[in-house]
Amino acid sequence: MAHQVEPALLVVSAHAGDFVWRAGGAIAAATARGERAKVVCLSYGERGESARAWRDGKSLEEIKDIRRGEAEAAASALGAEIEFFDAGDYPLLPSPELVDRLVHVYRDVNPTVVLTHPLIDPYNADHPAAARMALDARILAQAIGYPAEGEPLGAPPVFFFEPHQPEQCDFKPNVLIDITDVFPQKRKAMESLVAQEHMWTYYTDLARRRGVQVKRNAGPNLGFSTDRMGEAYVRYYPQVAEVLS
Repeated sequence: MAHQVEPALLVVSAHAGDFVWRAGGAIAAATARGERAKVVCLSYGERGESARAWRDGKSLEEIKDIRRGEAEAAASALGAEIEFFDAGDYPLLPSPELVDRLVHVYRDVNPTVVLTHPLIDPYNADHPAAARMALDARILAQAIGYPAEGEPLGAPPVFFFEPHQPEQCDFKPNVLIDITDVFPQKRKAMESLVAQEHMWTYYTDLARRRGVQVKRNAGPNLGFSTDRMGEAYVRYYPQVAEVLS
């Protein structure tokens, strides 16, 4: 009998807030189902995504502490574990050492689903860098001879979550998920990110727009209003199935 793999979600986030804006609903939905969810923040977003703290005269280490606390509170609101690599941002520079650390996370979590950034983002090079490392680590974690504890990884699907300016990132969603039931948790997580309060309304409005698309793609357009909330994703690897659906 084949070994049953316990469902687990791994999210590789370049900065401390990315996983909340882009995938908070998917994370909250996973944990609501009783699944393990692990977030890896490669950086705190201390240099490029903490403008308010810099204007307030905070030091670099103070800003890191602020962003870490915010991200921990957000992860708690979503029911997720969180780990920080403190690899620096603007720029976040890929390295064999960071990829190796991710391989060890993959082996520990043994994810059945992986979420990360798209490979294109002309506004923020940290995001594609994080995605590239997440993909490279997935490949290495599959290698039976790679020196990391745990069993070789299977083939978890990878989904790219929505970037801030999707049109400029060639982001064309092919997966929409309904996050209506867990949106209160996502909103609570967003409100934990006080350093980026200006994003709260934007991502609430985006969830409403994606919710309209969720409804439209799930059935006929009967002209009724909808109160659905959604998130959009791109699946990177092919889906394997016996029946088309």
